[in-house]
Amino acid sequence: MDSDLKNDAQDLLIRYGGDAFPNLFRSAKGSIVIDSNGREILDFTSGQMCATLGHNHPAITRAIKESCDTALHMFSGMIPEPVVKLAKALADWLPSPLRKSLLLSTGSESNEAALRLAKLATGGYEVIALGGSWHGTTGGSAAATFASDRRGYGPKVPGNHMIPEPNAYRCPIDHCRDSCDMSCLNVGLKMFDMASDGAPAAIIAEPVISAGGVIVPPAGYFDCLRDAAQQRGMLLIFDEAQTAFGRVGASCSAAKLEVAPDIMTLSKTLGGGLPLAATVTSPDIEDRAHTAGFTFYTSHVSDPLPASVGLAVLQTIQEEDLVARAIRMGNYLTERLRDLQQQHESIGDIRGEGLLLGVELVTDRETRQPFHQLGAVTTERCFELGLSMNIRRRPERGAVWRIAPPLTVTTEEIDLAITILDQALVEGLETLTGRK
Repeated sequence: MDSDLKNDAQDLLIRYGGDAFPNLFRSAKGSIVIDSNGREILDFTSGQMCATLGHNHPAITRAIKESCDTALHMFSGMIPEPVVKLAKALADWLPSPLRKSLLLSTGSESNEAALRLAKLATGGYEVIALGGSWHGTTGGSAAATFASDRRGYGPKVPGNHMIPEPNAYRCPIDHCRDSCDMSCLNVGLKMFDMASDGAPAAIIAEPVISAGGVIVPPAGYFDCLRDAAQQRGMLLIFDEAQTAFGRVGASCSAAKLEVAPDIMTLSKTLGGGLPLAATVTSPDIEDRAHTAGFTFYTSHVSDPLPASVGLAVLQTIQEEDLVARAIRMGNYLTERLRDLQQQHESIGDIRGEGLLLGVELVTDRETRQPFHQLGAVTTERCFELGLSMNIRRRPERGAVWRIAPPLTVTTEEIDLAITILDQALVEGLETLTGRK
């Protein structure tokens, strides 16, 4: 039966990018996923950073069961009670003046809605995004995505501009080393001003540039970005798909940075594993966009079931004090990774915040030549040993493990992951060099 299903998967499913695992998967609980052979694998991707509370947390399954007795879906013009309750929770959770929410299904959708809001509210259409950014694969979000996957799909939405990302370890303008002085921002903004058609609308940015290599911009960067937006009559959008709701050790990055964006987009960490996203803005911007005719209705806008789950996620994070736990477990994981760095010259850099960390692999710490082959073989070996890892491999951006376990991860699970990483690195180097 299992072999039949695997054959069906190969024959019937469209391959959608990334690495496909050899087996199918049967179930998941906490930090563990179980494949079709019954093998347990430690999931340090949190199911693509979505299983904030771990897989199948009781609070989430309970919310789903309760929705089955009330409502799963309604006409888009009918606002279910859980949607209003979640909007209220988000308004309480997020910094002022972010109070008006639109509940959607995916991060791509939330960014599409944010860009449409910004364009109507400002009357412009030009968008600035950072190099290494990932905002989605739909029209507007894909045009503002510069981490990868831009080629072969024809012209993008007009008006999108890229400015270099503040990566001090691998400076995109070959200027800084280890300490970013924000020359990349100044150069990027000058390039935008020279190329602009005079119709600025928005700057969109991830507070931690995740797909681009888990890059943490320097202190003051987002204050400068906010000033740049205001000077040009643009709105500042924070894409907090991966940074909100505890993962970086705060309610959201905006609160940690003390920089309130005009619009915030939320997804992965809000749904606890279910498709749920939100676009949140101020009453003033919402009113300006509404007056200009804003529309963004989908078949699953304001659905009751995911809203109930999102509410359960926020309540559980507060009740179980998971923001503080993310700080504690993030510090512990960082310490264990730094111990590993002392043993392996191939670990060039460790960076990130809370439980969103990046480990960059290099052939030489001085030249910082990316070690793409080691990233590939060790990631595969980690999986064989029982650890699911995510590797970002781009020629210009290095080979970076993106490590994001659930906020509920234990010290024992972290210790096991470090043991597996250690073994995979040793064996990976042996495989590549032919040494034993």
